[in-house]
Amino acid sequence: MIFQFKIQLERITKPPIWRRVQVNADITFRQFHDVIQTAFLWSSSHLYFFSEKGYQSSFHIQEIDHFDYDGDGSDDAEKIKLKDIFKKEKQNYRYIYDFGDDWDHKITLEKILDGNLDLPICLAGNGQCPPEDCGGIGGFAVFKEAINNPSHPEYEELRELLGFDEEDFWDENEFNIEEVNELLQDFE
Repeated sequence: MIFQFKIQLERITKPPIWRRVQVNADITFRQFHDVIQTAFLWSSSHLYFFSEKGYQSSFHIQEIDHFDYDGDGSDDAEKIKLKDIFKKEKQNYRYIYDFGDDWDHKITLEKILDGNLDLPICLAGNGQCPPEDCGGIGGFAVFKEAINNPSHPEYEELRELLGFDEEDFWDENEFNIEEVNELLQDFE
């Protein structure tokens, strides 16, 4: 089976940041983490977990080797497959990435299709993802104000952190589906 998901970064609406991907239903949540990281162009440099209700859930799917839990309601992302959790279309789940910046993603299973994919694929998306370690929702708002505004006090520092040249422009609406799909070619 093939699962088609819409994954939307919560609490950001102007513009909304989301991706639509198709993956095989039998990949693990660890592999799904990699797909999400690639689709949003994150760097996978922080901890994460999946759950039904985010932090309010008593059951989390995460990389167990990063934690020292004994029966705390967590399960290993390397062992649980998507088809073990997702059972019907319109089912929602959460993906929390970077517990400092606290990026909360709503995952919606849009379609269950017959077939098999050689590689995951991104079908659509919108909005450029916040840069890593920008300070969560509040920091991202400041980032968007400063990154293209030479009179902003944080302009130079932010551009230097991103390696921007003088002529570079950060476009919050930019989404390069070709780049994402090229990166997904390396999926294992």
